[in-house]
Amino acid sequence: MNPHAKLISSLSLLLGTTITISSNHWVMAWTGLEINTLAIIPLISKSHHPRAIEAAIKYFLVQAAASALVLFSSMSNAWATGQWDITQLTHPTSSLLLTTAIAMKLGLVPFHFWFPEVLQGSSLITALLLSTMMKFPPITLLFLTSHSLNPTLLTIMAIASTALGGWMGLNQTQVRKILAFSSISHLGWMAAIIIYSPKLTLLTFYMYSLMTAAVFLTLNTTKALNLPMVMTAWTKTPTLSATLMLALLSLAGLPPLTGFLPKWLIIQELTKQEMTTTATIIALLSLLGLFFYLRLAYYSTITLPPNTTNHMKQWHTNMSTSTLTATLTSLSISLLPLSPMILTAI
Repeated sequence: MNPHAKLISSLSLLLGTTITISSNHWVMAWTGLEINTLAIIPLISKSHHPRAIEAAIKYFLVQAAASALVLFSSMSNAWATGQWDITQLTHPTSSLLLTTAIAMKLGLVPFHFWFPEVLQGSSLITALLLSTMMKFPPITLLFLTSHSLNPTLLTIMAIASTALGGWMGLNQTQVRKILAFSSISHLGWMAAIIIYSPKLTLLTFYMYSLMTAAVFLTLNTTKALNLPMVMTAWTKTPTLSATLMLALLSLAGLPPLTGFLPKWLIIQELTKQEMTTTATIIALLSLLGLFFYLRLAYYSTITLPPNTTNHMKQWHTNMSTSTLTATLTSLSISLLPLSPMILTAI
C-alpha cells in the first residue's frame, strides 16, 4: 500500500474518532463515524485478495446501514423534543433505534454476522484496529446516552452476545475468527453494565483493548494465522509464545491477571443492582470462552504438532514492534495488584 495513502487513512481514523468522542451534536458525531468508516476501508482491502474485497464490502454495507439508523434516530429525537444534544436522547423510539444502530456498529448479537468475516478478510494489524479503535466511538455514544437506554433490551443483547461469542468460538481454527468471537463475548459484558456503571464499561473496554493489542501484535510478530501455525511459533520465539499464553489467559479473565479485574467489578456491580441472575449467567457463559482461550494457550506453548505443517517456514520474524508488544504484554499480565489505584481513578 502506498505510504501516503496509509498515512492519510491513519490520520483520518484519528480525526474521525476524535470528532465523534468530542462532539455534543448528533450530526458531528455521525460525521466522525462516517470518516472512520471511509478511512478503514482502504486498510481492509489493501491486500487485493478476493476475501479482503468481500470483507471491505460487507463492512461498508453494515456500517452505512448503522450510520443511517444513527441519523434517523437523532432526527426523530430532534423532531419530538427539539434537541440535537447527544445527552438529551429522551424519546423512547429514538433510544431503541440508537441501541440497534450501535449494536450493528459494534457487532453485538443479533447484528454480529459481519464481524468474524471482516476480521478474517483483514490483516492482523487491521483486525486489531477493527477490534479496538473502531469500537471506541460507538461505545462513547453509548456512554453519553446510557441514562436513556432500554435496560431489558441491553441485558438480552449482553447475555446473547456472551453466549454466542463463547459458543461459536469453540469450533474455530482461524485465530482471527477466534479473536472476533472473543470480542463479541467481551462486548456482551460491556453491554450488561453500561446503564448501571458507564465508567466501568469504559474501564472494561480499555482493559480489553490492552489485552487484545498484546495478543494481535504477538501473533503479527510470529505471523501465526491459524492453530497449526501457532503450534510451530515456539521454535521461532519461545519467550514470546510463553507471554502469549499469559496474555490469552488474561483475556479469558483468570486471576491473578489483568483480565480478571473488569469481570470481577462487573459481577460485583450487577450484584449490587440486584441482577444476580444476569451476573451468574454471564459468568457461567464466560467458561465457554475460557475453553478456547485455554486451547489457544495450550497450542502456543505446550504441544508439538503431530504432523508436518503445510506452510512455509519463516526463519526471520518481524521484531519492529517488539518494545510495544513487550509493554502491552506486561500490562495485560500485571495490572491486577494496581486495582485499588484504578478504582480510585474511576
